[in-house]
Amino acid sequence: MPKKNVCVIFGGQSSEHEVSLISASFVMSNVDPAKYELIKLGITKDGKWYVFDGPIEEIKENRWQAGKIRRAFLSPDEQIAGLVVLNDDHTYDTVRIDCAFPVLHGRFGEDGTIQGLFELAGIPYAGCGVVSSAVTMDKVFSRTIFDAASIPQAAWSWCLKRDFEQNPEKVILDIENRFIYPMFIKPANAGSSVGITKAKSREDLKNALSTAFLHDKKAVIEEYINGREIEISVLGTHDLTISVCGEIIPAREFYDYEAKYADENSRLIIPAPLTDTEYQTIKQYAAAAFNAAECEGLSRVDFFIRHSDGKVFLNEINTIPGFTQISMYPKLLNATGIDSERIVNTLIELGLNKRI
Repeated sequence: MPKKNVCVIFGGQSSEHEVSLISASFVMSNVDPAKYELIKLGITKDGKWYVFDGPIEEIKENRWQAGKIRRAFLSPDEQIAGLVVLNDDHTYDTVRIDCAFPVLHGRFGEDGTIQGLFELAGIPYAGCGVVSSAVTMDKVFSRTIFDAASIPQAAWSWCLKRDFEQNPEKVILDIENRFIYPMFIKPANAGSSVGITKAKSREDLKNALSTAFLHDKKAVIEEYINGREIEISVLGTHDLTISVCGEIIPAREFYDYEAKYADENSRLIIPAPLTDTEYQTIKQYAAAAFNAAECEGLSRVDFFIRHSDGKVFLNEINTIPGFTQISMYPKLLNATGIDSERIVNTLIELGLNKRI
């Protein structure tokens, strides 16, 4: 039986470009070469697409663009159902894709846009679909859905950039009437804690909103939960495998981008020291959030356990979590008894069986 073509897509135009290179290298290294032909498709920060024919290590080290590359693009034509690869002599080749595996964090990767392109092209793909990717990327929509599903969350609200620019004092006063300091300000659409600020005063709040609006036109305001940070991994679509929990001890005041990827003093405790009741509650809420957002394939679901009373709160769900050496998603599943190769190849199998 001929091997199926699996196209792992990496890089992208978001602020998490470099993280994607590391995550995609992990995924590629765990694709079963006996079953699948690996196609490596990179997207530069300025949006150029290239097929890369060099070693995976050059992707991980961000040297792939100096290697063996050819311009390419994903055709929306279902008759092609794959890539159009451009040659130097102005001819082109087409390469069929049996399963696309996007490892693009943030904008244009986990927000439903590239998933929509796969749907147009008739290409099966790993991970969540268009709607679930879009709504989980947008914190306003996801929180609205989780409220409707009766999953406990921190108190929250949101505001628009245009309203803040027109009347910043009114926006700030409205927020202060609903929340006490400290509070968190987040871009509605950004991943890996990019653009998030803990505001402790009115001046902090004003600056935090300005920072959030550098990344999105909407900002989310959240109640500060003084508690433990717990994460859990979900693998599957209908028959879900839910991992043990992990706890994050951030090196900084909260688990921001630097604490996640740059500060080696952040600690991950796997499995997290939880009571059975705490674990079962988190597991139940993780499945409920996954199903409420109609997720498929994979997600990492993040929670708080409040110190004062032990109450569990959903923080967020991430549909293309990191696959770096320090990333919780694979580590939690590994600790549950599922090795990395099985994780990746399960996701490919689920993608191949996805109905387009």
